[in-house]
Order: sequence, then structure tokens, then C-alpha cells
Amino acid sequence: MTIRVVLVDDHAIVRTGLKAVLGAARDIEVVGEAGGGHEAIALLATTEADVVVMDLSMSEGDGITATKAITSGKEQRARVLVLTMHAEEAYLERVLEAGASGYLVKSTADRELVDAVRAVARGDVWVRPAAARVLAQGARRREEHATDRARYERLTDRERAVMRLIAEGYTAPEIGEQLAISPKTVDTYKQRVNDKLGLAHRADYVKLALKLGLLQTPVQ
Repeated sequence: MTIRVVLVDDHAIVRTGLKAVLGAARDIEVVGEAGGGHEAIALLATTEADVVVMDLSMSEGDGITATKAITSGKEQRARVLVLTMHAEEAYLERVLEAGASGYLVKSTADRELVDAVRAVARGDVWVRPAAARVLAQGARRREEHATDRARYERLTDRERAVMRLIAEGYTAPEIGEQLAISPKTVDTYKQRVNDKLGLAHRADYVKLALKLGLLQTPVQ
């Protein structure tokens, strides 16, 4: 069975090189080329493909947006293999969340592209072994965020207000004035927040508030 491939890259010379690499495989045929994400989506509306080899950084429609559109289409069966110059730390999680089935760095394309296309075509996920560390770190961050969010949700409305104002740099008297309570009461709420969230310093408040999206801009 022949694997039909569409190449998407905004540099014609890159597409020519990729076509040459894939041309050495008898079971792979390049059936179309596009210079950007928008063109790729339009091409796939009229061209049957099994794998789309997709660049990320393109002026005429970025690769992540195009990947989402291609993989979410009900009538589209093509799988996406992202081929980019960027290391996994930069885009891997976003690419997989967008629906891509593989991530290949251009520096290894001459050695791995054919195997990657075959793997993606048969329904496997292609990432370098080193990418496992990136995915593990991402999973850890999501788990920590979920834990922090759950702890924050257990605070009362008043405790949340005090926490946010402390993170924004207000003093106890200033917070008391804003919330119409005494500075001593502010300190009581602060101690409750410290106990519930394990915070000790204002820097801890700022870090957690930023992580949870409670502050609009970083605090100096």
C-alpha cells in the first residue's frame, strides 16, 4: 500500500529536499505541496493524503493552527507529522495537543523522515526518545497546577481577596481599607491563607498568583 504524503513548508527548496528523501522509499508518494497552512487546508479539501508533513513557522498560516483544522475535520483522515527546526521543549506539547501524530526535528530528517512517515501512517506516534522528558515535565506541571488550583478553590472569598491583594503589593492597612476590615483582621486572614496554601513570603504569593492567572501582569 502506498502512503500518500503532502508536504507543507514555505521554502520551496526545503520541500524539494524532503521530496527527494521520501522519493527513495517505494511505498511513499508525495501527492501535493503547499507553502503555508491556509494553502494546505485548501489542498487537502481536494487531495487524498495519509500523512501531512507540516512545518510550524510559516507566514501564510502557521502549522499549529493548520494541524488543528486538519485533525479536527470529520471527513479528513490525514495524520500530521510536524517537521520543524525547533527543539521539543518549544512546541512538542502544543503540537500534540493540536492533534499531531508526530514531531521530528529537521536536523534529523535525512535519517528519520521515512521511518517517521511510515510510523504515523500506521497510527503510531513518532517522537524522539529524548522527548519523553519534555512530556514528563509537562505532565508534572499540569499536575502541580491542578493541585495548586484545588487548594486555592478551598479558600473563602475573603481569603482569596486578601491573597490577591498581598500578591499585588498592598500592605495590611491598605488591604483593610479596601475590604473595610481592620489590619489585624487582615493579618488573621493572611495567616489562614499561609496555613492552607503553605505560603510564607510575599514572593510566594506572587508566584502562586501568577501561576493561577490571578495577576494581569508580573509584579515587580
